This record gives sequence, structure tokens and C-alpha cells, in this order.
Amino acid sequence: MYCVRTVTNDLYWVGANDHRLTLFENIHPIPKGVSYNAYLLLDEKSVLFDTVDWSACRQLLENVEHLLDGRELDYLVINHMEPDHGASIEEILLRWPNVKVISTEKAFLLMHQFGFHADSHECIQVKEGDTFCFGSHTVTFVAAPMVHWPEAMVTFDTTNGVLFSADAFGSFIALDGKLFADEVNFDRDWIDEARRYLTNIVGKYGPHVQLLLKQAGGILDQIKFICPLHGPVWRQDLGYFIDKYDKWSRYEPEEKGVLIAYASMYGNTEAAAQALASRLCEKGITNVAVYDVSNTHVSYLIAESFKYSHIVLASVTYNLGVYPVMKSFLEDMKALNLQNRTFALIENGSWACKSGDLMEKFINEEMKNMTVLNERLSLASSLQGDKAAELDALASTLADSLNGQE
Repeated sequence: MYCVRTVTNDLYWVGANDHRLTLFENIHPIPKGVSYNAYLLLDEKSVLFDTVDWSACRQLLENVEHLLDGRELDYLVINHMEPDHGASIEEILLRWPNVKVISTEKAFLLMHQFGFHADSHECIQVKEGDTFCFGSHTVTFVAAPMVHWPEAMVTFDTTNGVLFSADAFGSFIALDGKLFADEVNFDRDWIDEARRYLTNIVGKYGPHVQLLLKQAGGILDQIKFICPLHGPVWRQDLGYFIDKYDKWSRYEPEEKGVLIAYASMYGNTEAAAQALASRLCEKGITNVAVYDVSNTHVSYLIAESFKYSHIVLASVTYNLGVYPVMKSFLEDMKALNLQNRTFALIENGSWACKSGDLMEKFINEEMKNMTVLNERLSLASSLQGDKAAELDALASTLADSLNGQE
């Protein structure tokens, strides 16, 4: 049975929702599912913008066949070749043998690599600034390399102001009937998953997102809809989400606040992290989030590190090194290019306490534009009463930094 929704005149969502997949890209948990968005334009010519993951191919075909109602599919525009969007290309080519394929040079190369037989069809290679007319609708193509694959482009319909934004402006969470961002409470129910999506999938490529935003800035007043490949379509308050993407891709903290991430073997380092959180709240710093890195998937930690201005890392020493899951968190922050944060450290060790020095060395030498506060809480096995002044000093230093008194 088909399941479609109207985006605007002549344009329809023909994608699918997935609640069966547990790990996006086989790494990121998606407990609320994900959508695969594809869009069908019915002009003088019919145009399918992107496809879906293979698991949702049947739904895509039913949707497209319903709307075409016997018409031919004239064009297939591929903005992004990653398999969660491109896996159904071969099936489209088989079902509509006369369809013409529009994409970039690198995308056609990737089609060959994935084994798709696009060469048996007319292939139209486009580049930055090219335009194409489908009847009353004219589109222009904008290169978006490394957002987040090298072949990516976005397509702008100059007729109705629709931006087909590929993986930009996407989000985890299945749509479940609600196509538009204004049909949900986005700031309450979706923003955390949108942040987790962007920071983990595209976070490394902030400069490339910035370049795309700069290119889009010239037509910002003309964009009426943003149609991403995951998550809801934007038709209102576009500036709200564009501002979020601007902050995240510039590695600017979204909020003044403190992320406390702790690695604790037997609960003693955890107790110190909780004590610090309480002291901060007593000092009026209540925007505090506390996570155990051992039982929190790193994708959530990364999203929170992009959100908050200050990060406290509390780690036990393990085999004369940083506790493995904390080391992995540090490595992921580096890999995703996190910058412009202020760190504070809590270290613990029953003997040969090394974790604090090693974490500071990693932050200073492996990451960019980071500040490590001088105050540090050092524990020998557990937090004892004689460390009360040290704990309070760390909380005060953090509070002063947050209040701009560094």
C-alpha cells in the first residue's frame, strides 16, 4: 500500500520510515527510528529526487507507481550516493528502462563501484551552477563535496523554492506520518537527535558545511522549503535550523553549560563527578549534564560535547593510562574535529595516578583551540573530606569561566 504526502504543488514525499534498524551506519543507535526521504516531482516531466535504503525499496516503488499512475518516470536525480539513499537506484533503472539519470561525475563513478548499470541509460552529468528544466520547474545544481561524501550535491528548484538538501539539515527519528517540522515540537522532541545526527555524521566536515551555508546565503530569501534525505521537511522558521547548523559547523557551543563525562570502575570517580555537579548547582550553574562513558553510546557524548561550552572529564587511571572508554571518547572528539571548548579534569588512581596528565596532553597536543583549566581534582582511590577545598576550587573555577571571569 502506498504512503505518500504532498510537500507543495507538484511535489510529493515518496520515502519510507524504518523502525527495524537498530544501528544507523551499523554504529549509531536509533531507538526512535529514521526516515529515508525521496521526492517525486510531477511536472511536464516526472522526476524522482534520490531513492531509499534497500530495506525500504518496496515502499518507494509502491509510492512512485501510485503517483505516476501509468506515466513514465522521466528523470532520476541523485544528490547523494550513500547506500541509505542510493541502494534502490538499480531497481528504479530496471522498473523504468527509459529513465534518464542526472548526477555528478563522482556520483556516476560511485554507481559503477556499487555495481549499478547506469550506463545502459542516458546519463546527464552536471556540475556547480548548471540548470535543468522539467517543464514549469527549473532547477539549479550546487556542489556540496564532503557534506559528507565527495560526490554530494544539492538541488534548488527556482520555481517553488524547494532545496533538496541531501544529508544536510537531516535528523534521526522516523517521521511516522508527520512530514513537516512544524507538525512536531521540534525543539522539545527532535533537536537532540538532529544534533546527534549532524555532529556524528557530518561533524568532521564543518568547513564544508560552512561553505554550503555561504553558497545558500545568496538564495536564502528564495528558499521556501528544505527537503533533506532524513528527518522532517522545513517550511517555517527555516532560520532556526539554519542557525543551529551554523553553530555546530563552526564548532561554536550551542549553550553555556557543563558536560561532566566520567569513567569509573567501582563508583568512586562517579561519586566525585556527582559531587562536582552538586557544587556547580549550588553556585548557580544548573545547566549541567552528567554521563557515564561506560554505558552511554559515544554518539550521545559527541552530541553533548557539541552542545556545551565546558567539558569535565573524570577518569580513573587504568594500566597507567586513561580508562579505555574515556580514551575512545577523546579520540572521537578529535576525529569529529571538536574545537573551542574549555576543559576541566578529575583524575583518580590508587597508585601511579596518570590519567589527568595524559588527558591534558591529549587535549593540548591532539585537539584544536582548546583550553584546559589549571584547577584539577586529584583523587587517591576515593573522594575524602580533605579534598573538599580542592573540589570547591574546581567548581568555583568552572563557574568563573562560565560567567566570563577567566
